[in-house]
Amino acid sequence: MTKPNSFDRFKETFDIEDPAFAEQFEDVLEHLVSACPVAHSAVGAGYHVFNRYQDVRRCAADWRTFSSTDGWLLNPPAGNLPILPEDLDPPYHTAWRRVLNPFFSPEAVDNLEASARRYAGELVERFAARGWCEYVAEFAAQLPGLILFHHIIPVPVDDLPTLFHDIDQYAFGPVAERAAAFGQVHTYLEQLLIARRDAPARHDLVDVLLAGVERDSAPCSWEDKVHTTLDVVFGGLATTTHAIAGALYELATKPVVRQEVLRDMKCLATAVEETVRLHAPVVAVGRTARADVEVGGVAIKTGDRVALNFAAASRDPDMCERPRTFDVHREEVVHSAFGIGPHRCLGEHLARLEIRIAIEEFLRRIPEFALEPGTQPRYESGQLRTMKQLRLCWLV
Repeated sequence: MTKPNSFDRFKETFDIEDPAFAEQFEDVLEHLVSACPVAHSAVGAGYHVFNRYQDVRRCAADWRTFSSTDGWLLNPPAGNLPILPEDLDPPYHTAWRRVLNPFFSPEAVDNLEASARRYAGELVERFAARGWCEYVAEFAAQLPGLILFHHIIPVPVDDLPTLFHDIDQYAFGPVAERAAAFGQVHTYLEQLLIARRDAPARHDLVDVLLAGVERDSAPCSWEDKVHTTLDVVFGGLATTTHAIAGALYELATKPVVRQEVLRDMKCLATAVEETVRLHAPVVAVGRTARADVEVGGVAIKTGDRVALNFAAASRDPDMCERPRTFDVHREEVVHSAFGIGPHRCLGEHLARLEIRIAIEEFLRRIPEFALEPGTQPRYESGQLRTMKQLRLCWLV
């Protein structure tokens, strides 16, 4: 059994890639947010970790003091390239978001609902009669890609398995292999843009990416167009896969809650928010201090790297009663799972749609289910957290 004071080591030796953090995820987050407003990591050049909601909110909104231009990754692999507009500050960041936002607006996402529902139903039908499934591989990892690569950034269906594999390796693979995986995805998407550049316009997101936006009154570089395409792709797959799997895990392990949702689907909106709050697809993002400032009683110096711990902030008891409880009747769900400030998640409305439809279409066909006996979910954690395996079986 872990002794309570054993978590003290995370205050001064925090490492977001530490397997112990992944294994004790909830307990470590609870300890950090309650006992350690600002932790410290000695990994690499070192960084401070902001854990409380109000501190995270303040810093995420203040891009002038906490800049994104040194990158969101805390332990970047050698040769890492920027992900845009995530690794930008206004006004260039603002210009990119202005042209990207319409493709992920509530209205645009509403137009995807029928297709998303069809894909979800078809995926469930493949295993419904079997009596069990490995939900991550057979559903959660597929639905976001089907929507993204059929309707937002169209790619040939035959290319999807390799593309998904390379994206997964970059996000969650061994650190030494991430640069190579990133290079594979970079090359693929650049070739896709080249092919589209020479083709008739379709007036879609890819055409907007190819047009780019001005930077300091100069035309957008080719590299920035490619790097922005990378951000749209990386932001739309692994994070939503984890959230979809997290939602089904909660319903599989909480039969009373599942029955409440089945009786009243109006609970679904809150269930979606509780899922992303608790399962934290994006654990933390990096920033660089551009001025001397104090946060949580700790002096932050110009040039210091900091981590905004969204996962801990979403469990801050000052903002959320019973923060470890999955409560589909919570009146107000306050969280930072989609980020805060100018870098708030571009695809948050799409993610909500995908999680909701995943729940609805599964429950429509398989209302009674549980974890397969003798199994537990398998996770991998870093700055992103993902459920790698979730085995479910039907109860009737």
